[in-house]
Amino acid sequence: MNIIHKLTLRHLMQNKKQTLVTIIGVMISVAMVTAVITLGSSFLALMQKQTIQEYGEWHVLYQNVNKDQLEAIKQDAATQQLITSKERGFALLPGSQNINKPYLFIKAFNTQGFNNFPIALSEGRLPQQANEIVLSEAIAPNAKVTYRIGDRLTLDVGQRSNPANPGNTDLNQNEPLRFINGASAETLIHTTTETYTVVGFIKRPSWEQTWAPGYTALTYVDENMVDTNSTVDASVVLKKVDGTVFAHANDLSTKNNISSYKTNESLLRYYGVMDGGLDKTYSSLFVIVVLVIVIGSISLIYNAFAISVSERSRYLGMLSSVGATRRQKRNSVFFEGAVIGVISIPLGVICGMIGIGITFRFINSMLEAAIGITEKLTMVVTPSALAMTCLISIVTIFISTYLPAQKASKISAIDAIRQTMDIKLTGKTVKTSKLVQRLFGIEAEFGLKNLKRNKRRYHATVFSLVTSIVLFLSVSFFTSNLQKSLSVSQKGYNYDIGVFKNGEVTTIDEHLVKSIVSLEGVTEYSLIKRWFGVFTWVAEKSVPEGEKPPWDPDQGRYKYYIQVSALSEDKLKAYAQKVGTEYAKLTNPAHPTGILIDVITYKDEKKKIIETRGIHGRAGEMLDLVSTDSNESVSKVELAAVTDQFPMGLVQGGFEVHLVVSEPVFDQLTKKSKDKAYSSLYLNSKDPLKTQQDIEEMKKELEVSNLFQIRQRSEQKILLLSVFVYGFVALITALSMANILNTISTSIALRKREFAMLRSVGMTPKSFNKMINYESIFYGIKALTYGLPISAVIMVLIYRAFSYSFSYGFMVPWTSILYVIAAVFVIVSLSMYYASIRVKKANIIDALKQENL
Repeated sequence: MNIIHKLTLRHLMQNKKQTLVTIIGVMISVAMVTAVITLGSSFLALMQKQTIQEYGEWHVLYQNVNKDQLEAIKQDAATQQLITSKERGFALLPGSQNINKPYLFIKAFNTQGFNNFPIALSEGRLPQQANEIVLSEAIAPNAKVTYRIGDRLTLDVGQRSNPANPGNTDLNQNEPLRFINGASAETLIHTTTETYTVVGFIKRPSWEQTWAPGYTALTYVDENMVDTNSTVDASVVLKKVDGTVFAHANDLSTKNNISSYKTNESLLRYYGVMDGGLDKTYSSLFVIVVLVIVIGSISLIYNAFAISVSERSRYLGMLSSVGATRRQKRNSVFFEGAVIGVISIPLGVICGMIGIGITFRFINSMLEAAIGITEKLTMVVTPSALAMTCLISIVTIFISTYLPAQKASKISAIDAIRQTMDIKLTGKTVKTSKLVQRLFGIEAEFGLKNLKRNKRRYHATVFSLVTSIVLFLSVSFFTSNLQKSLSVSQKGYNYDIGVFKNGEVTTIDEHLVKSIVSLEGVTEYSLIKRWFGVFTWVAEKSVPEGEKPPWDPDQGRYKYYIQVSALSEDKLKAYAQKVGTEYAKLTNPAHPTGILIDVITYKDEKKKIIETRGIHGRAGEMLDLVSTDSNESVSKVELAAVTDQFPMGLVQGGFEVHLVVSEPVFDQLTKKSKDKAYSSLYLNSKDPLKTQQDIEEMKKELEVSNLFQIRQRSEQKILLLSVFVYGFVALITALSMANILNTISTSIALRKREFAMLRSVGMTPKSFNKMINYESIFYGIKALTYGLPISAVIMVLIYRAFSYSFSYGFMVPWTSILYVIAAVFVIVSLSMYYASIRVKKANIIDALKQENL
């Protein structure tokens, strides 16, 4: 170790407070980077495990492959595991008492498939031969049919068909049963007789939707059972999951003449592998977020080293006077950065991991209680993540020390002794407007002159504030857009169970509604009447260019279909209050008035999700309802309010807008219509499966759609995402506050001599406080002047990154902006106040004798 390095270490030891502040600043930066990377990798790992638990582990599915194609897939270098499967079809369940679920749905797997898919054996064993079968344990309580291990089943297995619509050949397990007048309208075609022996029972699989028409039954198939006349589906778990998945699957299919394949996008996206617009979205967002983190870290660490160099100016000048070269002085700062890094980086990594570990410990219980998530959010720390953290931290420290090092190398002995590096005055430099003194007094003028004469410190503080503003607003906007994009991509279901009436009478009578809502477990309900027989015309010129619908206009007009829905009195009162209108306006049949939900959501040809306004209605205008049968005006309805909020039971999606009215207005509108009005009952329940079973046992020609699984998965994703992004916001906020407090308090501390001089010539404590307050205001105004426009530019970049996959209106985060404006002045004022207390306690004589400015 050379003499310069020894002197640098001695200086660090002698200035323990400043060294500690710098170490803490770097630790916060490193801890934040560690926490963000760990949080991201842990979140992705959790979503991978949760997706596998719900849907199974596979990456690519090749459909209807023959024996030769199956062998080619097996021998492919990228294949790690091969799953063979086959949907045998549907068979009537003898003696089933559930009219909504009359079938067995029979699917076959090989041994690997039973391991990779979420199949939970509750009794017996899994099939090992093609004539063995396991049945869902839900058959006994739900269909009232009892089987035992060893029973033999002879079934006619075929495909579902709807004679009323013979062109519909895609009636799979995800399609609900078709009814006509309360009875099943389906038949089974292409049937073959098969005999199975029951060898066990399984829990109801998570992939079986609650409206599925068949109870799951699993049998066995492997590659040895595939001959030249038969095909199976081949699912592959790849050795390496990366961006080549899609191209490789396409090449393999093309080379082997495989007709179709699909990828497990639900799982692949959590490996960071996405196709099309999502890939661009995630790549753009990753770059933006990393830049925001690095810039924030550089700001914090740079200020610490810049202030350190400013304090050491006389020491560096002394080195220059005894022959130290520019390179040695520059290396002195780099060495200081290395010492700080060696101490701070390991401590920051440890603190970041400890913080995330404690956070996860508290979060897991909340996640399990809130949404029943089965997998734990565990901390995932990989060598690559640690290496990335250390690399980002080292680069950040180097960039942060580079400018102070260059400055240190240029300090001459004379300048250091005279202490003129930071303050270079001319009359023009400190000139202020006379208006400032007239309006705010001499204290404001002193405060403004102080900022002008200490330009470097002033600029460092403003830069710190601007960085903090940009960090917070960027991350806040990023957070809100993440949640918006997820809510747009989900269906937005706001209920667990939908109940619909089959048969000629399509409305649910009041007595039946009371019976259903009084069932044990029902917590909330909404009865909605619907009418689909109308549309409205909107002039093409009235629709903004970026919000035109994906269909061609007709004679300069766009046709928008309207679903008219009536809520019960109590539900409509609550909804009217929520959207900001009066219930009384909605009840006059002689003057029909309604609430327009002016939102449509759809996917374009590139699978980009578009959310836009529909008819661009405005409160107070008249909406012309046109009959779909006669193309003649049925009625005109005044719009009491226009909103994007949906009441319970209505969801977004498709190319229609919703008009919500009262029951009297609904009856008036539908009085002359030839189209039937429908009524549907929507429920939330503590135990949706039990409630569904209770409703089905009523046998009242009811069709039950249980969406609690879809809703639960949507809520899981939104809550987990909220944990991630709000954790990120908390870290950014902590970094920003530390940045501001460190910069301002240190800057004020370095001005002890200046303040002592003002007090020595008669400045009173009251005037001193006023001067500090005005400085705080000037700092805040200057920071906001730069910070808000820069934040706006970054918000636009983030919005454009999301626009690769989603299309919705730009949302200005007014609430966050107001928070930032208030927080800037509060934090600056508190920092100035804290620092000034320390300054006022200092002895004037001692402060005037201080060597550093």
